Amino acid sequence: MMAVPGLLGGMGFSMSGSGVLSTFLKMATDTDRVLVLVYLEGGNDGLNTVVPVDQLAALSRARQHVFIQEERLLRLNNSGVALHPSLAGFTSLYNEGRLGIIQSVGYPEQNFSHFRSTDIWMSASDAKQLVNSGWSGRYLNGQFPDYPEAYPNQDVTDPLAIEIGNGASLIFQGPASAMGMVVSNPDSFYDLIENVEEPTPDTPAGDKLRYVRLIAKQSELYGEVVKQAAGKVKQQRDYPDNRLAQQLKIVARLIAGGLKTPLYMVRIGGFDTHSNQVDVKNHTQGRHANLLSKLDQSITSFMRDLEYLGIDDRVVGMTFSEFGRRIVSNASSGTDHGSAAPMFVFGNDVIGGVTGSNPHIPSKATYKDNLEMQYDFRQVYASVLEQWLGASVNVSGQVLMKNFETIPVIGESYLSNLKAQELLKVYPNPVTGPT
Repeated sequence: MMAVPGLLGGMGFSMSGSGVLSTFLKMATDTDRVLVLVYLEGGNDGLNTVVPVDQLAALSRARQHVFIQEERLLRLNNSGVALHPSLAGFTSLYNEGRLGIIQSVGYPEQNFSHFRSTDIWMSASDAKQLVNSGWSGRYLNGQFPDYPEAYPNQDVTDPLAIEIGNGASLIFQGPASAMGMVVSNPDSFYDLIENVEEPTPDTPAGDKLRYVRLIAKQSELYGEVVKQAAGKVKQQRDYPDNRLAQQLKIVARLIAGGLKTPLYMVRIGGFDTHSNQVDVKNHTQGRHANLLSKLDQSITSFMRDLEYLGIDDRVVGMTFSEFGRRIVSNASSGTDHGSAAPMFVFGNDVIGGVTGSNPHIPSKATYKDNLEMQYDFRQVYASVLEQWLGASVNVSGQVLMKNFETIPVIGESYLSNLKAQELLKVYPNPVTGPT
């Protein structure tokens, strides 16, 4: 038995009671972590979302049509940045150490087409590489190689991924088949779990429509387990009445209901703010402010609901958008397609704070100027795969089609989990102890 305390001490653990090894075992075998991807569709203006306060003078010249005065911004403690005034909830999460900001994320040879750049982010391909599968789909395919023929089965009864929104995107597409279930919108989810069907006309066409719906229900292999999981949760915290919030409410409900699905994606559209991004009389208001307010309230409500439901330690979320906006604003009180932009990660186990330095704004910026990339978005993906989902370096390299240097995203509980796994290799039966 002496070898075990010695091993623990060498890894930074201390023996505090007879149940400690049981706790380590739970940490090492816990596989119910969830990653929630939040897609900001259209290309979010990162410079008005996370504002580099040391660049305000240059920003005021380059972005006179959308610039927000310093006194209106939400300054973040111990950082060189401030948030848009619509992000008060994010500011609170940041102060709690549950929000991380990764500066200037993009990819080489930026493509400014919505469709192509979205495919690049969802496939994790190079800019000039065409890939017909998504990075999350490839990850799931590696974990469940016989999908879909062998699933669901006795051991894996739940969907591997769930996307809520308008149709299936590339992100959960595997090399041979889609790896996820699509819920087209919150209304269709509640129709599913409540057995609600829109009425059909009493005509031959109505009979055909009823038959098509029946076949669709029968072909949805996971509908029943989703209904069962949703039915276990009777009460949740209040959410705002907007589309993103209602999507996240469903995600929280399914996780709390026991669904073992590890990956979800939700989305909010409208970030293609070429015009009327701000109110001309008050730049803290307008289209972008409204979008960020919905994002802020939705994610903040989601986090509070996860706490209320007792599942907040299981979930990490991440925002992404297909690109940022130009440094220089346009004459229509908007911004045009640009390159790098910040990403948010949120959850109890994320490393809070700001990763990376503030982007540099040229003193005499022109319309052609763009933000330089500090981090390839695939570095963030690799970091989340390895640090949160527990993928090996080899697996993340296969999923992303090459190896990328990771950055610190997940905090101490992840490191403790790795240490616990190393402990189990040396001492495989810590619950009962030696005989």
